[in-house]
Amino acid sequence: MRADWSFNGHTAATEPYTSGTLLVPDDGGEECGLKKKGRPGMSEKEVLLSLDGLKQLEQELFTLRTVKRMEVAERIKQAREYGDIAENSEYEDAKNEQAFIEGRILVLEKTLRNAVVIDDHVAGDQVVLGSSVILKDLEYQDQLSYTIVGTLEADPTQNRISNESPVGRAIMGKGVGTIVEVDAPDGTIKYEIISVK
Repeated sequence: MRADWSFNGHTAATEPYTSGTLLVPDDGGEECGLKKKGRPGMSEKEVLLSLDGLKQLEQELFTLRTVKRMEVAERIKQAREYGDIAENSEYEDAKNEQAFIEGRILVLEKTLRNAVVIDDHVAGDQVVLGSSVILKDLEYQDQLSYTIVGTLEADPTQNRISNESPVGRAIMGKGVGTIVEVDAPDGTIKYEIISVK
């Protein structure tokens, strides 16, 4: 079935395309694989966050929108006052910072739009998002303590590993006493799950 493409009720066959015009099939784009906001084949992935992680991202977004935008706008204004902007490094730096801030705002807005908050205080005997686990390296007998979080909050220096990391994938859904194998560059590592909180 052929979809009739239109924009604001004007069909593509009768109206010329102009820059900035988004042509979308009258069926909303479903038949052609268009998803939200008319982007072909783009499905938005859920972003798993703890409540603290969500609050941190919301605070960063608030700061960027209110404080940083104003600061960079003032820098641009001052740099324009110096004269010719073609050879003005202060102006160029301020415009680059503005582009970075606006890009970060877009990333944060998308992340927060797709955020799913996980429970940090999960009770149970199986490893899930938010679990704190103790693993025993069966070769070296070392004990390692990790908290399982979504990819955005992963920070190995703080022992917060992603559920999508090799170790995270291996232990998800497993219980105390289970031995798991993790493929690493140096070979396979075996861990025993000692505790899950």
